[in-house]
Amino acid sequence: MRVRPAPALAALLLAAWLGQALAQPAAPSVALTGVLGQRALLVVDGAGPRSVAIGETWRGVKLLALQGEQAELDIGGHRTSVRLGGSPVAMGAPAANRRIVLQADGRGHFMGQGRINGQLVQFMVDTGASTVAMDTSEAERLGLDFRKGRQVSMGTANGATLVWVVRLASLRIGETELRDIEAAVLPQPMPYVLLGNNVLARFQMSRGPQQMVLEQRY
Repeated sequence: MRVRPAPALAALLLAAWLGQALAQPAAPSVALTGVLGQRALLVVDGAGPRSVAIGETWRGVKLLALQGEQAELDIGGHRTSVRLGGSPVAMGAPAANRRIVLQADGRGHFMGQGRINGQLVQFMVDTGASTVAMDTSEAERLGLDFRKGRQVSMGTANGATLVWVVRLASLRIGETELRDIEAAVLPQPMPYVLLGNNVLARFQMSRGPQQMVLEQRY
């Protein structure tokens, strides 16, 4: 004969089960923002970057190994890897996750690493820029033959200036790779590559005080 628990006992058991389920912490989201020798700069759940040594655990994430621009991690007993400039990883997150999380620097600018034509670059989001933009030194480092590009007049913070317009074979940020992207090369020195609206328009953008989230639309 099957014995049914009394309603009061059943309610207590359900409440206990719910409390246990709610008490289980969500899997952390982890991004690799830099590599310093045998230490990794990790961003866990949006907290500021932290330098973590191999074998060290921070916020439930253990750094197991570093191989070039990739970190091997242990998250809650599960082994995974994260790539420099790639999308944050989280155990249980869908593989097709196209969310890119960018962190604000001390001046409130949203920064992120990515690649242009396979080479590592530092991006800064600029919603006032119509296109991706960089200076001539960065263009030369990337091997762009920008002087063969067409010259146009472009309005900048310092007034109108002549720039070269080129096409980038590929631009990668997070897990998203875009092809044949227009970019402007400026004669004035620039500390970063500006991520302009010709790329940002492809994402749904949301932002908080310290984070900007880009979700790919197309």
